[in-house]
Amino acid sequence: MSGAGHGHGHGVTATGRHRGILAGTLVISLSIAAVQIFGAVITGSLALLADAGHVLADSGGVAMALGATLLAARPAAGRRTFGWARAEILAAAINGLILIGMGIYILVQGTRRLIEPAVIEPGGMAIFGAIGLVGNLIGVALLYRARTASLNMRGAFLEVATDSATSVGVLVAALVIALTGFTRADAIVSLLIGLIIVPRAVKLLREAVNVLLEAAPADIDLDKIREHILEVDHIRDVHDLHVFTVTSGLPVLTAHVVVDRECFEDGHAPQLLDKLQTCVAGHFDVEHSTFQLEPIGHADHEHPTHS
Repeated sequence: MSGAGHGHGHGVTATGRHRGILAGTLVISLSIAAVQIFGAVITGSLALLADAGHVLADSGGVAMALGATLLAARPAAGRRTFGWARAEILAAAINGLILIGMGIYILVQGTRRLIEPAVIEPGGMAIFGAIGLVGNLIGVALLYRARTASLNMRGAFLEVATDSATSVGVLVAALVIALTGFTRADAIVSLLIGLIIVPRAVKLLREAVNVLLEAAPADIDLDKIREHILEVDHIRDVHDLHVFTVTSGLPVLTAHVVVDRECFEDGHAPQLLDKLQTCVAGHFDVEHSTFQLEPIGHADHEHPTHS
């Protein structure tokens, strides 16, 4: 006997609830990039042009996250039994790769500028850097509360926060250059920003890959789940226990549960199934669960890959 809990709708995702925030952030980021490109043409500042390229790359990541939420909202149909919910995690993985690539690019370019400093006009650089900082801070404010909702929202927040750090770096470098003429300040700030970007991007990518590999969520202890299930009356054993995440905010649990044979004979099995689903939903916030109830000895007939 099997049963499934349906606490989550497959098409409702954590990122989808913040679609408007992503759209607003994307508009702001694209506007910043346009202004900074204009500023780079006017001032001849390579730093501003690099910052604009960084913002455009991050805007692409935000755009992918937004597009993924639209796909994730599509209903389950045909062979896609969870709909397009996993598209969010794919976008998060791509975002992580983009951030890693951008971080490496900043490190490489920063090293080159240490060797061959660029000629920069600090006044215009400071003005357009300040415009970029204000715009990015607005984006950070929009995303701050939603940053923990999903991997995609966290990726978008990191991207905009990184843009803000880059803008601060542009302002600091412009000030140092204006006061001292030390143009290598631009390269030093760029290297520091790159060292901030790469570790965070690697963490984001690692978490996305764990979801794609259907690893158990970091905040769920399988041993504790097993203990809680075994505390339910009439349950003798638990095996083939799996917990994985379809997308952010949608954990799924499956398990084979060995119960007393009389539960099938006296019609008690449906009530037992309700207890199990209430248990994992209440204690572990896993509302989508599927249990196979089986009598003692049934496991002897199962495929060897079951554990």
